Amino acid sequence: MDKKQLKLVNNISNKNDILSILGSPSTKETFDNVVWIYIERKYTKASFVRLGKKKLFVNNVLVLEIDSRGILTNKDFFDMNDMNKLTYYKKSTQTKTTKKSFVYDFLSSMRQKINDPLGKRRK
Repeated sequence: MDKKQLKLVNNISNKNDILSILGSPSTKETFDNVVWIYIERKYTKASFVRLGKKKLFVNNVLVLEIDSRGILTNKDFFDMNDMNKLTYYKKSTQTKTTKKSFVYDFLSSMRQKINDPLGKRRK
């Protein structure tokens, strides 16, 4: 795939060129532009010391962005060396859920009625 992707040129190649060179994509996404993702993975048998486990020797990912007219606008190629350089952000964001489920609302109202059946609880 690394040699085939060199045939694709930004702002010149179109969807038909991409399909004829690379075939159908592994994944298609639709955002502002259409994003096609091609994934290539190849394994080989490892040495006898590793008890025949498979070893990954090719891991290529090609991300293509295609505009609404079907023209290639951007391409990003990642090989195994690029994948090892990626860092991930460790912190996570907290989400606030204001909408509670029906079951939670129902059980809350039942608990309130059990605790104060006449509705005259002191405040």
